[in-house]
Amino acid sequence: MKKLKEWLSVQLVKNPGRMVLAAILLFNIVFFFVSAIIISNMSLSGTEHMSFIEAAFCTVTMILDAGCIQFVISDIGQAGVAIVLVCLGIIFIGMISFTGAVIGYITNYISHFIEDSNSGSRKLHISGHIVILNWNTRASEIVNDLLYCDKKQKVVVLVGSRKKEVEKEIEERLADTVARENVAHMKQGFLSRLLNLQKLKFRNRLTVVVREGDVFSSKQLHDISLEYAKSVIILGGDINNTICKFENRERMEEHERGNSQTVKTLMQVADITAASYSNDDQKIIVEITDEWTYELVDKIIKCKEVRGKCNIIPVRVNKILGQILSQFSLMPELNLVYKELFSNKGAAFFTEPYEVDENNDFVPTYLKNHRRAIPLTYMMNDGKAYHYFSAASEKDVRETSSIAPSSYTVSLNKSSWIESKNVIILGHNSKCRDIMQGFAAFRNEWNYKDGREILRIVVIDDPKNLEKMNYYKEYPFVIATVAASIYDKDLICSTISRFVESNAEDTSVLILSDDMALNEDIDANALANLVYVQDIINTKKAADPTFDTESVDVIVEIIDPRHHDIVNSYSVNNVVISNRYISKMITQIGEKEALFDFYTDILTYDAEGSEGYQSKEIYTKKVSRLFNECPKPCTAAELIRAVYDASVDPTLPKERQNPTVALGYVKPGGRMILFEGDQANIYVSIEENDKLIVFSNH
Repeated sequence: MKKLKEWLSVQLVKNPGRMVLAAILLFNIVFFFVSAIIISNMSLSGTEHMSFIEAAFCTVTMILDAGCIQFVISDIGQAGVAIVLVCLGIIFIGMISFTGAVIGYITNYISHFIEDSNSGSRKLHISGHIVILNWNTRASEIVNDLLYCDKKQKVVVLVGSRKKEVEKEIEERLADTVARENVAHMKQGFLSRLLNLQKLKFRNRLTVVVREGDVFSSKQLHDISLEYAKSVIILGGDINNTICKFENRERMEEHERGNSQTVKTLMQVADITAASYSNDDQKIIVEITDEWTYELVDKIIKCKEVRGKCNIIPVRVNKILGQILSQFSLMPELNLVYKELFSNKGAAFFTEPYEVDENNDFVPTYLKNHRRAIPLTYMMNDGKAYHYFSAASEKDVRETSSIAPSSYTVSLNKSSWIESKNVIILGHNSKCRDIMQGFAAFRNEWNYKDGREILRIVVIDDPKNLEKMNYYKEYPFVIATVAASIYDKDLICSTISRFVESNAEDTSVLILSDDMALNEDIDANALANLVYVQDIINTKKAADPTFDTESVDVIVEIIDPRHHDIVNSYSVNNVVISNRYISKMITQIGEKEALFDFYTDILTYDAEGSEGYQSKEIYTKKVSRLFNECPKPCTAAELIRAVYDASVDPTLPKERQNPTVALGYVKPGGRMILFEGDQANIYVSIEENDKLIVFSNH
């Protein structure tokens, strides 16, 4: 009955017209049925020998056309008074009460019913769903990534306005993903496609309901069954980019100082989810972009969070994106790695609770009898212990498999060091300080102890934003800043060319997109800077055919996903749709809360002066530097175990150990292979110029 009630509730909201039509048809059937019974079973004069089917037919025809009474009363002068009165009563009731008053009432009711459903005033009886409060440029990707979940998902979105636009955005995003995933089947022959269509076809298994209302209204939150949701996602609303530039600037400055709307929404949500009648283990994920909001959210957590009832997870959007963009600039291949591991598609991160066993080391113990998942680390979360894995599915994490003995070994260069990094930053966004803090953390962990600088950065931006950042004086690794507007082509190009030519190491060019620009200007400057950089690369290649185009890694951040194909047409492998990373992380955290601390750990380099290496990160390390000699061809199972065994040094204290787990590798040109599935069946052949994807302390 509960499942039926949920289904009816969802259908009443999604298809109110269809449900009302079914009710009208049911009413018609009952009315005709009762009328036919009266005519056929009363044994009135003139109907003694009339069957039920005949009576039903006569009932319908009399209601539709009063002249059809002659089928029942052939001679009105010979008929009994009773049968005449019954027939006339059916006609009068059918024509006046049914066709007139009832249909008129139902028509009016249908109009109000549909209007109420569209406006969101009807209560939605549902449970185990995901609630999204507010809408921004990251929201559609959160919904889209749910397509890759193993189970069917129900999503309820509550927005203050633009319901139709939000519905259209979701529909287009999901339709595009489904169509793209099914392209592979179209390449098969007709018979193969026909046989595999139902088995392999990628389907939309999401039920999405968009409601328009007030996210601060307790009643409207109860109307979407917030207390029974499995997770609640509170998004920060975008600045209205359709207003004039002066007003936009004022709102942008206010937005940078703090977001009181997020605080207000969280207070309302926490009050409901912390109540005794709400479901247990609900997760509240809050997007935060500034320190003021973070401090208030932290106070709300201390005051309102009830562990085991409502668990509040603050996601610091700008800090996370700043860390990601700085890591991509240092190791561009990580864009390919995170794009898959941070999503529900392909290889992904998984977590499982476990009982602490001090006598067994987690990774080597797991590797002895599992070969479909890669063990990474273990961490404590809210007083509970969790193991973390890279795998294709939860099933692979739990599946045990025998491992054939192998004598395969590798020789690691344990004194290897990250090579010097050279970065050019073009443009700015609201995450500039967070990006620079990401660079600073990397430098603190990897800077050479003999005083040589491992990181050199040049920033090219317009004078106003350089002044706002105080010309990056607080960052000693920024060796130069160049004030240039987007129209100063010669100055921009000459600066980039000189920096590339003056450094023997590879150079990364990070092109930032201004996320506070007006709608018509979104990604405009980033695309213009991309044209400049690509022109420089093409010019150098034309002048020197031996010039290695891969010595300049171009990382382009874009805000609008529709510009993705434009950037790709310029042969750029590392297109970063920054909002999508936050969306994918929020989706995964909503399903597996313990992943939040894991993400925080791998995105944070160790602080300066820390004892040992406190955090673990994902690196892409060049094979020629990581190994004393290039590993011979082998299986993924052999490589993973050989690298881990070679990285463990029993002579060192635990805090100075650097256990290393291989996750896959990247070929020159951007072809990435992540180890997923049966590792014994994955053939690996790596070369000196390849880069190994590793999970390690350092």
